[in-house]
Amino acid sequence: MNETELTLEELIQENKQLLENNSALKKGNSKAVKKFKLEQSLKPYQAELIKMQKYLEETGKRMVILFEGRDASGKGGTIRRVTRYMNEKHYRIVALGKPTEEQKTQWFFQKYINHLPAGGEVVLFDRSWYNRAMVEPVFGFCSDQEYKNFMKGVTGYEKDLVRQGTILVKLYFSVTREEQARRFERRKTDPLRQWKLSEVDVQAQERWDDFTNVKYEMLKKTHTSSAPWTIIRSNSKHEARLNAMKTILNSVPYERLNPDLDFIPDSNVVYSGAHEIEIMEAQRLREGKFVT
Repeated sequence: MNETELTLEELIQENKQLLENNSALKKGNSKAVKKFKLEQSLKPYQAELIKMQKYLEETGKRMVILFEGRDASGKGGTIRRVTRYMNEKHYRIVALGKPTEEQKTQWFFQKYINHLPAGGEVVLFDRSWYNRAMVEPVFGFCSDQEYKNFMKGVTGYEKDLVRQGTILVKLYFSVTREEQARRFERRKTDPLRQWKLSEVDVQAQERWDDFTNVKYEMLKKTHTSSAPWTIIRSNSKHEARLNAMKTILNSVPYERLNPDLDFIPDSNVVYSGAHEIEIMEAQRLREGKFVT
């Protein structure tokens, strides 16, 4: 009998909570409502991405999108929004782990070439060959000579990809040190996000300046006319996702589903790689070191 009474009390409490949540939803002032509205605002662009994908299928064109940036900069969340409604038969998300012993003996780009798209496909790299320019040198996962060889060879590799018809989009998500720290702290306390926190993440804040230095070298040497970098300021996850979608859509000459939609990236969120280099060099002159 007591068990039945307890169950009834729980049901009453649960119903009370549901009523309170419903009241908050009606008022439109809850966090859930705000999040819902932000997700809804992405849908017109997600529809455009389906139309873009259809164009790639019909023309047999290949597309590669690189998602780079510091840990917790919003790459994964953006990839999920970009691909949410796309035809899963014609896109792939590639997130490679540590190289195998066999891969360590191969030409560095070989493991990535195996994942490049066929005609009509989009491949999204959640981190890419630029691991060799960012993560590996900072943590000593590659030798100085391996790093130098990569920096000399990557521009030719990308130029050849583009010359042979691959649409290559290189996105770098730029988050501030303070925002990265806040996101790491949330990962520590949120059981749904704890799996995201790795040993490398723990050291990311300590090695902030090291990552900034290799970021500058990477942009300086690999931002080219054939394969330029686009910087996405990602302190606001929503703005980063929206503007990344616009950047991707603007890179493909498909017929717009809704030509009245705003496809112009926010200039406060999206920067060219060349402009980011200028900003970083100005910071170094003004403050004696890079900040971004």
